[in-house]
Amino acid sequence: MTLDLSLYLVTDAVLCRDYGLERTVEAAVRGGVSVVQLRDKHASDAAMVDEAKRLMALLTGTGVPLIINDRLTVALESGADGLHVGQSDAAALEARQALGDDAIIGLSINTLAELARAPREALSYFGLGPVFATASKSDHAAPLGLKGLAELARASRLPTVAIGGLKAEHADDVLAAGANGLAVISAICGTPDPCRAAQAFKR
Repeated sequence: MTLDLSLYLVTDAVLCRDYGLERTVEAAVRGGVSVVQLRDKHASDAAMVDEAKRLMALLTGTGVPLIINDRLTVALESGADGLHVGQSDAAALEARQALGDDAIIGLSINTLAELARAPREALSYFGLGPVFATASKSDHAAPLGLKGLAELARASRLPTVAIGGLKAEHADDVLAAGANGLAVISAICGTPDPCRAAQAFKR
């Protein structure tokens, strides 16, 4: 599966609640989302496996991969396409070993020091951020800004997706900074029309 990071949707259980998780994802993919990450910090593994299986069925034939945030067990049991881990989450090396050579493995990066010690051989891409402060994640690291994003993107040597407070009007600047795409939570999840919100980014 070709990894297209151009518009990467990270789901949020609270923001998606009114519109519905599956309906949000289906509409966002119709609008141009190229990767979906299932993220739910509060659901049980069993509930998340069920969600992941429903999303996998919905994404069949679209070419859009489903990546699980943080939980290796969920990725394994659901048959998802990959796993995204943070600096304090399950190790990228462990994920690669468990999920195999074809899995998509992503790692969150906030500093050049984190980038330097990242196991690139086990990874498919880096998530760089947060670019701007965001309410979607209360414990996020210090925002990079576009200058910090560009510094990390130049040093990455792997495909990168920027995340953190990004809106459609930031797309040109983020791509100019060297990132391969934008990861979005609130600018798509919880909007009245996730399809139209995704289309705004693609434009």
